[in-house]
Amino acid sequence: MSVPTTVSRDQVLRFRVAAHELDREGEHDDAAVLDLGVQDTGPDGSGWALAVRGAAVPAERLVLAWSLRGAPHAYRRAEAAQVAAAVAPWSEADAAKRIFDAARPLRAAGIPVLDALDHIATEMREIAARPVVKGEMSGALTERLDEPYLRWCRPCQATHVYEQPFRVAALQAGLELEPGTSPPVVRRIPGWRGPAKRVPEHLDPVRAVVRLLGPADPTLVAGYVDSPVAEVKARWPEDVVPVEVAGRRLDVLAEDLDALKDPPPFAGVRLLGPFDLFLQGRDRELVVPDPAARKDLWRTLGRPGGVLVGGELVGSWRPRSKGRRLQVAVTVWDGSAVPDGVAEQAERLAAFRGQAFDGFEQ
Repeated sequence: MSVPTTVSRDQVLRFRVAAHELDREGEHDDAAVLDLGVQDTGPDGSGWALAVRGAAVPAERLVLAWSLRGAPHAYRRAEAAQVAAAVAPWSEADAAKRIFDAARPLRAAGIPVLDALDHIATEMREIAARPVVKGEMSGALTERLDEPYLRWCRPCQATHVYEQPFRVAALQAGLELEPGTSPPVVRRIPGWRGPAKRVPEHLDPVRAVVRLLGPADPTLVAGYVDSPVAEVKARWPEDVVPVEVAGRRLDVLAEDLDALKDPPPFAGVRLLGPFDLFLQGRDRELVVPDPAARKDLWRTLGRPGGVLVGGELVGSWRPRSKGRRLQVAVTVWDGSAVPDGVAEQAERLAAFRGQAFDGFEQ
């Protein structure tokens, strides 16, 4: 076993900035983060995450679907079948982990979880012969599925299908989400012929997490994918080399070691959305060492975005819309003034939203 290369926290963060292409200028028609999917949660969603990376990808070249962790993500439409294969559960144990408490009644009834997901996918595709609102899809599924697939929902005061199996099965059924719909509208992906037989290396979620949120270990990757650690270990890339970060032994792809040891400088400012991939790593203590700052940034409800200055997260931000005007509330964790460059990025955000920037909320 080779001796780990020691790298600093600063090197790791600057390496990630470059891997995420947050440091690039100009306008581009693609983004590396589309390999892992760009989460489309919140008012600005995947569109803003791509915009802060300089990616102006035409809407028709993107597909929006529920995937990892049951969250909606944007991908390259041309790769939809390969993505479906990439994000499908790897095993019975993995499938059970991904659908949480929905696995228990299925197992009690002697129904393998993978078989259950296939059954749900078949029913969903039949129901979505035309675009259908999520609630209508759920109601139709409830009528078609047996008791082990269903649960009593106290908030709704009704019986309906479990949420996670519904989400995990959708892309396997060749279903996408219609952008901009709330509640979401589910529809068939045109020309769908089923998940691909082979997953390209760049779409392998384990490898993509190591590349975009590395250095990492199986525990960190399993936390992102929402899979058992053993399943991730079994799929760990062979072409990794060890590094040590803050006393922890991690891995990085061999092809990325030089970039990690000498990441490019970055002095820019970015307003990252609440669910931006840069904020999605499971090593939060490394990314934001201060406990109070972590509590502010990763709230359970009402999560703000992150203010990135250089390779460092220095605060949080929230949009405040007033008609056609947008104010931004910024909290700088060390109590200092709003950093130079934040106003420029706020103007950029306002333009993205079709609004005019109206200063910072006092």
